[in-house]
Amino acid sequence: MNGKVKQVGLLTVGAIAGVLISIGISAVAQRDSRPPLPLDELRQFSDVFGAIKSNYVEAVEDKKLITEAISGMLSGLDPHSQYLDADAFKELQVGTQGEFGGLGIEVGTEDGFVKVVSPIEDTPAAKAGIKAGDLIIKIDEKPTKGMPLNDAVKLMRGKPRTPITLTISRKGEARPIVVQIIRDVIRVQSVKSRLIEPGYGYVRITQFQEHTVETMVKAIDGLYKQQQGPLKGLVLDLRNDPGGLLHGAIGVSAAFLPPRTLVTSTDGRTDDAKRKYLAVPEDYLRGTREDYLARLPAGVRSVPMVVLVNGGSASASEIVAGALQDHKRATVLGTQTFGKGSVQSILPLTNNTAIKLTTARYYTPSGRSIQAKGIAPDLLVEETPEGDLNQFRVREADLTRHLSNDKESEAKPSVPKPTEAGGDARLRERKPVEFGSADDHQLAQAMNHLKGKPVQLAKPKDSAAPAEAGAAKTP
Repeated sequence: MNGKVKQVGLLTVGAIAGVLISIGISAVAQRDSRPPLPLDELRQFSDVFGAIKSNYVEAVEDKKLITEAISGMLSGLDPHSQYLDADAFKELQVGTQGEFGGLGIEVGTEDGFVKVVSPIEDTPAAKAGIKAGDLIIKIDEKPTKGMPLNDAVKLMRGKPRTPITLTISRKGEARPIVVQIIRDVIRVQSVKSRLIEPGYGYVRITQFQEHTVETMVKAIDGLYKQQQGPLKGLVLDLRNDPGGLLHGAIGVSAAFLPPRTLVTSTDGRTDDAKRKYLAVPEDYLRGTREDYLARLPAGVRSVPMVVLVNGGSASASEIVAGALQDHKRATVLGTQTFGKGSVQSILPLTNNTAIKLTTARYYTPSGRSIQAKGIAPDLLVEETPEGDLNQFRVREADLTRHLSNDKESEAKPSVPKPTEAGGDARLRERKPVEFGSADDHQLAQAMNHLKGKPVQLAKPKDSAAPAEAGAAKTP
């Protein structure tokens, strides 16, 4: 038996080495030097491969073993690096266009479970009462413990008007919650806008997609035309925005900053990971020669601004908030952001597959690292006067194997203590805040700030409230 295992191992080591070499070539294309392959470890890998092929209780295809090995290599690095098979790679590309079939929730993983980052507004999941921080423990009759995130997303996506049952574990609830949802075509409207009152505009960005900058320019132009003159103040709402495309974040920042202003910088091990991104067309335009920002009304770069953020503001949202805060262009109001300050590069492989690999950290214009720390608001204002509705949120710093902050020590928040008996229960019974509505406490305080009125800040607590997780997938 040992001889058979060795034989299989020797026959497969060449193929395995070839796969690993091809990944290495794709990931570091155009670079002159690469470290040598670890032959001893590859031999050990081939021994395990051979043992599985010879002794596992059922026959296993080579493709499955190699795919799982690649997936394991990436998922063991950090929460955001992953292997994208053909379906996952296609879903990633479709997702950036803002239309897909499914439920309308941003999900991630934590300790082998599928966790809801945030429901997307006006989708079946949001209407069914799914909340940020919910743990999906079953999809129909299939438990999700240990299920790869790609597989969970595939199960939740499907044809419109087909039913699905999610079993939810929610902090503060004694029993699991069973929710039945009807799938629908999810069209994410990445930009929403309106005049709050004469002279004051409101722009909400729900996700940074391919056409977000162009859509935002149209929205702002519409506000100025509706106002028939300059605005007195503008609120940019990035709450529960899990991020998205980097060039979208550069473009949104550039809309409000002087030309050639530093928006963000990245730093990694390779030369192409060390970059500075400026408020210039070559850094925010992609696939077009038309500079959308040239159509912005005069005065946009000087109108008084407030940026709204919360624990669901992650990645690209934090780039925008950090840039406008560092340049003192806007006041950031809300709660601590998620803290995803790492850059993921999509490196295509063969057969329409790819790897999403963390290649750099990004920094605010003043050099602050957001990774595992987030953006601290200038004015700390919670969702309601009594506190945040979701008091059991997860931050980047809470995720297993998260990348460390290379500039500052990480301050991991703990679960807040209730200020009075029954306080948490009353908050849980309240309906989720509709962003931009008359009941939006944070928006009301943003308006107070713009008008020079007193702002109702968060009540002091024994510990800071943790924030919710950044996006990985959207079923």
